[in-house]
Amino acid sequence: MSENFEEKIKKAEEILANLNKDELTLAQSIALHKQGQVLIEEAREILEKAKLEVVSVDE
Repeated sequence: MSENFEEKIKKAEEILANLNKDELTLAQSIALHKQGQVLIEEAREILEKAKLEVVSVDE
């Protein structure tokens, strides 16, 4: 199932909350950071596609 923009942002926020915890190892922090980066990039792509759709409707 493909996640929507809101789901990706929510998961990224959860990752950020986990990154702020002191009990993570460096390896865990790096893995979470990479996951967060992927989610944010995917959310950014969804947002860009929506922006293009709005622009094309306005034209």
